[in-house]
Amino acid sequence: MKVFENKVYDKEREFYESEDVTVRNCRFEGVRDGESAFKESKNICVFDCYWDLRYPFWHDEELFISGTHLTENCRAALWYSKGIKIENSRLHGIKALRECEAVKIENCDIISSEFGWSTSGVDIKNSSAKSEYFMMRSKNISFDNVTLQGKYSFQYIENARFENCNFDTKDAFWHAKGVTVKDSVIKGEYLAWYAEDITFINCKIIGTQPLCYCKGLKLINCELIDADLSFEKSEVEATLTAPVISIKNVISGFIRLPAAKEIIRDREEYKCEIIIE
Repeated sequence: MKVFENKVYDKEREFYESEDVTVRNCRFEGVRDGESAFKESKNICVFDCYWDLRYPFWHDEELFISGTHLTENCRAALWYSKGIKIENSRLHGIKALRECEAVKIENCDIISSEFGWSTSGVDIKNSSAKSEYFMMRSKNISFDNVTLQGKYSFQYIENARFENCNFDTKDAFWHAKGVTVKDSVIKGEYLAWYAEDITFINCKIIGTQPLCYCKGLKLINCELIDADLSFEKSEVEATLTAPVISIKNVISGFIRLPAAKEIIRDREEYKCEIIIE
């Protein structure tokens, strides 16, 4: 392993096609404004570094990053790479992760619009994120203890599991398929429209017009707050622990709950069984 310590780099493609390299306590910044520092590289370890230049990790394999700050100027940091582990770091550039495979992120702070697009095999734990269009079109996702603030999150995702999470995000899970959310809080308008095979277990869901146009929707011991015009045109099996404001035109299945202020059935074809207990 070649080790580089306590250096400053600003040249374009400084470590292009490198292999078995460690950089420690280095800074990637400077007047030459060089980009693509580790493009097409393999088996790279990054410890306690500062990145202020664009596109540092493209087409890389086996990449480990720890204790590192990727600034807002470090845009599109990780693209087309696989075998990535990032820990105790700040990912603050736009589009920080895209088109990658086998990614593990732990104890990180993410501030990055359009983060995680079209990425497969993403495992994020004990982290926070601020983002718009977070994780769009990604698949094989696992989150545990993740806090998110944003808009339009998890659109078109597939095969995902979320546990112990807190999401404040409008229009989340649109067109999602094969998703389980457990022991979590989800706040935001228009949750999970057009989703298929999505299940919420022991969750608190807050916001207007949730869960419309869904297929294979399940809720197990969930609480809906400020939920009006819920479940419109959905196929649903739900057991709710608190009253809702209104339920509208549910296609099929059942909803079991303590009370609903209003149940709307505009046509006979909306045959969902509403069970008040």
